[in-house]
Amino acid sequence: MAVRVRGKRYQESLKNMPAGPVTVEKAMPILKSFKTAKFDETVNLVIHLGIDAKQADQMIRGSVSLPRGIGKTKRVIAFVQGNNVELAKAAGALEAGAEDLIKKVSDGWMDFDVAIATPDMMPKITKLGKVLGPQGKMPSPKAGTVTTEVAGAVKEYAAGKVEFRNDAGGNIHAAVGKVSFSEKDLADNIHAFLNTIRRLKPPTAKGKFIKRVTLHSTMSPGLEIDTAHLDVEAVEAA
Repeated sequence: MAVRVRGKRYQESLKNMPAGPVTVEKAMPILKSFKTAKFDETVNLVIHLGIDAKQADQMIRGSVSLPRGIGKTKRVIAFVQGNNVELAKAAGALEAGAEDLIKKVSDGWMDFDVAIATPDMMPKITKLGKVLGPQGKMPSPKAGTVTTEVAGAVKEYAAGKVEFRNDAGGNIHAAVGKVSFSEKDLADNIHAFLNTIRRLKPPTAKGKFIKRVTLHSTMSPGLEIDTAHLDVEAVEAA
């Protein structure tokens, strides 16, 4: 088995690693002290949840518009018909349509990040499940990508609305900004995302829900976040 050798930049970053978990606020200057690449790296959050990922009633899926955005736009398409075609395009959809767009995707075109659909289109696009499902692009009511408010959904996702779902190991991976963001803006986004996840705890999930949180940029080591300090209930009640 080959041993992965980390680069010089990664090794330099390890020198700034704390001995244990830190609060979100304390993690910000540490993250920014890491040696970065020649591009504006994405800041990612990895959350390990106390769920049984094999149980359908414990699946965590949804979407959230973070207060400070995520620093990038997304390519959005819309499965719609009638007046919604022009509404979607005017709102920023890369492509919008019904049978013509369904055929284009079915034939292998996948140059988009998010697919939105109106409820009346869902029976027509069910056959795309095998294509879009594995890539996490199948429209879903839980994710907010099946909606009658086409223009609003297109604008939100084009602006970088974050869609998330747990993987087979009970983990959620999400982008929460860029290294160039201010420490406060990154912290605001992280708290907002964690609050969103906490509200989605399934009634059947037992024990600690958010078990571990790790923060890292595209090329950096992972910083473990101290979840004990996250007084989510107090934040929500404020």
